[in-house]
Amino acid sequence: MRTHALHETLALTRRSLRHVLRSPDTIITTALMPIAFLLLFVYVFGGAIEVGAGSATSGSAGGMSYVDYLLPGILLITIATGLAYTAYRLFMDLQGGIVERLRSMPISRAPVLWAHVLTSLAATLASLAVVVGVAVLMGFRSDAGLLAWLAVTGILGLVALALTWLAVIAGLSARSLDGATAFSYPLIFLPFLSSAFVPTATMPGPVAWFAEHQPVTSVVDSLRALLAGQPVGGQIWVALAWCVGVLVLGYAVAMVLFRRRVG
Repeated sequence: MRTHALHETLALTRRSLRHVLRSPDTIITTALMPIAFLLLFVYVFGGAIEVGAGSATSGSAGGMSYVDYLLPGILLITIATGLAYTAYRLFMDLQGGIVERLRSMPISRAPVLWAHVLTSLAATLASLAVVVGVAVLMGFRSDAGLLAWLAVTGILGLVALALTWLAVIAGLSARSLDGATAFSYPLIFLPFLSSAFVPTATMPGPVAWFAEHQPVTSVVDSLRALLAGQPVGGQIWVALAWCVGVLVLGYAVAMVLFRRRVG
């Protein structure tokens, strides 16, 4: 049964990937907003933003350049931007009757959703590579070794996987195309209330408390430390706990909604 489900997932994923490859503007469009933020904050606001010196955490930037400090948060915005396309593709498949047609065949429920999730993950990783490439052209440099880069890739992949299941929930529960895609907006702007752009120590009390305790800050601080070649500390476990929790909850809710939607 598991072998059949794996083959079904791979076949449906290939189908979804073909649609993305025929329309690579999805990847380009996903990368455009984060690149615009990167250019804006580095070249327009960067000279006026003081990120301090010390360790590469929410409290300070470790004496790093602003593009190095900024990139982890921009990468999370890249992931959030791509979520709208996941919800869009799933919503259109539901409206077009493709999902019902697939369910009429002798296949499992899970592969239908996993195909959309894996397609989204592949497209998101491609967009992240584009954004990192632009950051390198802007002066981004990293002291991270191979293992640290693998850890960064793993964390970004886990974040993308967890949030993609939230996009699946939006695609399944939305009643309109606008409703399917609009859910990603709060996720795009959540990094602005974190350590992504400025140290939390520079924020007013209540805002600083929220920024220090929301999940984006723990993820950003972990990525920043890894890219700087510095010790990560306990923040990485907080980040992983958030990601796993969102992933498990998102998957469970998505499967319940899918069963109710298509039977």
